Amino acid sequence: MQLDLDRDLDDAAARARLTTQGFATLTAPALAGLIGTAALPELAACWDDLPADAYLRDGGRYRSRRHGCAIVHLAGGVGRVEPVPPRAHYQSTTYNALHGGIERWFEPLAEHMVHHPAWRELLVHLARTFAGVRRPVEDRFYVEAHPFRIDTEGGVGRPTPEGAHRDGVDFVAVILVAREAIRGGETRVFEADGPGGVRFTLREPWSAILIDDTRVIHESTPIVPTDARRGHRDTLVLTFRSGGFQEPGDQATAFDG
Repeated sequence: MQLDLDRDLDDAAARARLTTQGFATLTAPALAGLIGTAALPELAACWDDLPADAYLRDGGRYRSRRHGCAIVHLAGGVGRVEPVPPRAHYQSTTYNALHGGIERWFEPLAEHMVHHPAWRELLVHLARTFAGVRRPVEDRFYVEAHPFRIDTEGGVGRPTPEGAHRDGVDFVAVILVAREAIRGGETRVFEADGPGGVRFTLREPWSAILIDDTRVIHESTPIVPTDARRGHRDTLVLTFRSGGFQEPGDQATAFDG
C-alpha cells in the first residue's frame, strides 16, 4: 500500500502510531516539533565529509559513512547524553546476513555534529518518545548513529544491500537529509510476523520514519541517477537499544522472547 507521510504528529500521536502499527512517519516540521528545534539542517554539511565504507561485501563503492555511539539517560526526566568512546559496529548474522558477524570500525562522527545543541535534543527527545512506547532497562537507551551517503557514481546505489531486515535493536529512526539527482529510494515497511506492508518515499529533507524494530522489518530500494550527473541520497540512521550495545554473541534484543 502506498502511504502518505503524517503531517501533524506530535509526541503522543507518534507513540500511538508506534504502538498500533509499529512505525510512524514524520514530515520535517513534525520532526522539528517533536524534538523542539528547527536547527537540524545546520548539520547537513557533515554529509560532505563521509569516508568510503570499506566493508561492503557486494563489491560496491556506493556507500560512505561514519559511526558514533552514546547512552541516553532518561531517569529524573531531564535527559542526559553520555558520549561513548569509539567502538566497533557489530550485528549478528541473525539481523544482517550480508555484513553481520564481524566488527566494523568506521571513522567517528564529526565534532560539529556531536557538539551541536540540536544533536542532544534529537537523541533525548527521540529516546523519550520511544520510552513512551516501551520503557528501556534502567531508563537508558544505547544509541548508535550512522550518517550515510549512498551515491550513483557506479550507476546504482543500494541503501540497504542486505535487503529487508531488522537491525537487532528496539527502535530505529531513519531521517532523510538530502536527495540530489536521483530516483528510487522508496522505503518499504513490512510486518515481521504477518503479510501487511506499506511503501512511501521520503523526499523532504529532515522528514523521518520511526520504527519499532521488534515488530516490523524495513528496506529502501536502490537509487539511480536522473541524468548524467552523479546523484546521492543522504540519511541519518539512529538505533536505540535497551540493555547494552550489540556485542559478538548477542542474538536478540532485551525485549525479544
